[in-house]
Amino acid sequence: MKTTHVSRLLPCRLLLIAPFALLLAGFSFPSAAAEMARSTASAVQPFVESNTLAGAVILVGSKDKILSLEAVGWSDIAARKPMKTDALFWIASQSKPMTASALMMLVDEGKVNLDDPVEKYLPEFKGQMLAVERDAEHVLLRKPAHPITVREILSHTSGLPFSSPMEQPTLDGLPLRDAVRSYAMSPLQFPPGTKYQYSNAGINTAGRIIEVVSRMPYEQFMEDRLFKPLRMKDTTFWPGEKQVKRLAKSYKPNRDKTGLEETIITQLRYPLSHRANRYPMPAGGLFSTATDTAQFCRMILNGGVCDGKRLLSEDAVRQLTSRQTAREIKDSYGLGFSVGNDVCGHGGAYATNMQIDRKRGLVLVWMVQHNGFLGNGAKSQDAFEEAALAAFAP
Repeated sequence: MKTTHVSRLLPCRLLLIAPFALLLAGFSFPSAAAEMARSTASAVQPFVESNTLAGAVILVGSKDKILSLEAVGWSDIAARKPMKTDALFWIASQSKPMTASALMMLVDEGKVNLDDPVEKYLPEFKGQMLAVERDAEHVLLRKPAHPITVREILSHTSGLPFSSPMEQPTLDGLPLRDAVRSYAMSPLQFPPGTKYQYSNAGINTAGRIIEVVSRMPYEQFMEDRLFKPLRMKDTTFWPGEKQVKRLAKSYKPNRDKTGLEETIITQLRYPLSHRANRYPMPAGGLFSTATDTAQFCRMILNGGVCDGKRLLSEDAVRQLTSRQTAREIKDSYGLGFSVGNDVCGHGGAYATNMQIDRKRGLVLVWMVQHNGFLGNGAKSQDAFEEAALAAFAP
């Protein structure tokens, strides 16, 4: 699930363009707007016809509404099941900005301070050491210059590892409390604040702070404070039986690199709807749809407000979407968001992506389900973005 910036695209066969749909039933676009919307699908169509992309749901939105929503290709190639605009996708690391936004609600309420040490909220981190030498025979530890902070776990500069050895064979097999305790027992890999290293462990730790401070399970906080207010009815860690039927199949290049073959989400346990042995993963466990994801993006684009509801302060959104990594660090990252050039967003391991373009006032959502690239499939997201900007940018 290691994707820090815009996740790229992928592969497959024939094409079907599903009927154009809107968020509001019964509403139809003027013909000019409909033509603009169809142009985004036309830009993606060649990748399906060349068998390098199975299918996609593509969305363009503004602060106020959905401008374009199209489905292209197949959600199940073997069954010849057309992709539909309400298809469900594992959005993986796109969960990170959502978790960070939830934590910023507690910052807005004065219950969490970004520059507080994590150990203030999670005492198991007290005394965490830094590894300064390591080889097959020994590890030399010393006390870091300062304990890791909330800001650092949200910006991948804490020194925590990507994951812990206990998170095997999948990343969703431990209760959040136990996973975070395993991070606290691990030595830091570099002095806090001095380097960028993509870390699921950091965002998962932020999720644990949410549940300790709010005194409710992390997943309940996300549902009550973020998903329900934004009407993100299909965003969940455990897709139900009906939702699983709408889940787009996952694909990867076959062994000979001549076509696509179906695969599973290797980072997660199956069955996906089973709560007994699958646990919510703040760094990458969510499933969602294009329209749900757009609701979240529109809220960020609108400075914390969506459809008249304020969820975050303008200052919280500014901190989420502005660079938090030090200037001497190459990577530009905010709090849970990849940021740069008036664009913020995040990609997912199976090539989903969301972009919030503040300069142009647009939201771009790219939903596919691919593990790896075939041929020119990686260029399909670029083709969508170029067509979307050409059609809808002011």
